[in-house]
Amino acid sequence: MKFAIIKERKNPPDRRVVFSPEKLAEARAEFPNAEFIVESSDIRIFPDSAYKALGFKVTDDVSDADVMIGVKEVPLEYLIPNKKYFYFSHTIKKQPYNRKLLKAMLEKYIEMFDHETIVRENNARLIGFGRYAGLVGAYNGFRALGLRDGLFNLPKVETLSDLDAVKSELNKITLPNIKILLTGTGKVAYGAKEILDHLGIKQVSDALYLTSEFTEPVYCMADVMEYAKRKDGKVGEKFAFYKDPSGYESNFMPYAKETDYFIAGHFYGDGAPYLFTRDDAKQSEFKINLIADISCDIDGPVASTIRPSTIAEPFYGYHPQTETETSFDAKDAITVMAVDNLPCELPKDASEGFGEAFLEHVIPAFFNNDKDGILQRAKMTTSEGTLADRYSYLKDYVDGKE
Repeated sequence: MKFAIIKERKNPPDRRVVFSPEKLAEARAEFPNAEFIVESSDIRIFPDSAYKALGFKVTDDVSDADVMIGVKEVPLEYLIPNKKYFYFSHTIKKQPYNRKLLKAMLEKYIEMFDHETIVRENNARLIGFGRYAGLVGAYNGFRALGLRDGLFNLPKVETLSDLDAVKSELNKITLPNIKILLTGTGKVAYGAKEILDHLGIKQVSDALYLTSEFTEPVYCMADVMEYAKRKDGKVGEKFAFYKDPSGYESNFMPYAKETDYFIAGHFYGDGAPYLFTRDDAKQSEFKINLIADISCDIDGPVASTIRPSTIAEPFYGYHPQTETETSFDAKDAITVMAVDNLPCELPKDASEGFGEAFLEHVIPAFFNNDKDGILQRAKMTTSEGTLADRYSYLKDYVDGKE
């Protein structure tokens, strides 16, 4: 079987890749029956020469490969019929802007395996860039704090070589006595936590965080059962919430009254209560003045996230009283960082981490008869031009009926 590492063609350019040259060499050694080729790219974080140096064929034509492996959406005109594709298609939530992409894959009899659909039997994600989104998001929040308040001047992550360089820059700053709230307990949240811990910020319990003042910066990591509660007053249960959040309401305001910097690293599911609304943000006791919204759901659970920001212009201000955008350092504004492609700022580390997981979980499935069901669960479209049963809920979306 022949696998191709394809060129990223989406704009703005993405420098990430699923396999670094070294990890691809590991894959070749582990699976001698597999052949790996690389489509030439002038934007990839690892140059063509690095793959050639390890003996890989680098070419402009990968059409003879069976499996195409990329990161972001493939432009319609570059989709090759009757192939297997791996990339983030951004279609599983019926994203309107990618309906044509899913339709085109069906029309071209492509077997689509979305990176988001590569999951365990219990639906837990196996691979992704979440950790790197958390790392960069938390760092960017501190960068905004330094710039806004004239405390320090951290460089942009994209100007730094790797994660070690990012952490070296953090070693140079001194933080004021702020209280930081981090929501979530997944890869994104733990990536952000890695930054907080590197800075030596003390982690405290919910009870202490909500009732105490401190003489040093502290943070609290809140799970969904802390910031959401059952409407009937009974004790909530996390997995029941994930299954059906309709009986829950937000319990976020106690945290909002105590927090200076909020890092949103949670996953937000359809039907779940918003963490805080625009009306909540208008309350005099609402203390949050800086938000790194890594989750970046627009006009959703974090009311101040009214649009995504960009790597070029990562910060903006949200004025709670007027519900309008303003400058990130405006008086009475909430400073917002809502970059929606954060791992792109750390392409080397993100690619290396992603490739490690892909080699562990995905490539073996092609050679062990998919004994763990990885490919079966991940396959969204079939070689017959139909949706796989697991994704039949997308039919109306494909047909343009919703």
